[in-house]
Amino acid sequence: MSSDEGGYVHRPAESEAAVESQESDPDANRDGFGARGWVLVAALVVCLLIVPGVIYVRPGILSAVGIPYIASLLVLPLLPAVVLGLTAVWAMTAATGNE
Repeated sequence: MSSDEGGYVHRPAESEAAVESQESDPDANRDGFGARGWVLVAALVVCLLIVPGVIYVRPGILSAVGIPYIASLLVLPLLPAVVLGLTAVWAMTAATGNE
């Protein structure tokens, strides 16, 4: 059998050259998430920890402005979900904007 019949053949020299070219790129983003990523993490923490805590501790919080209890149980989770979705889209457009 010859190696030209098809299939995968690992060539370490080629993959090492690719890794070296990526390491030498000065434009590579080395700061991890970046500012938009941390804003997304903060929105996720608020949506998954803070808002459910408010719903648990003060479920009738919107009744002070005239919104009924049942409607507030629908609105309180809906607003953070919309905010989280918009924040995720905003963060991803920044991540893919250079392509």
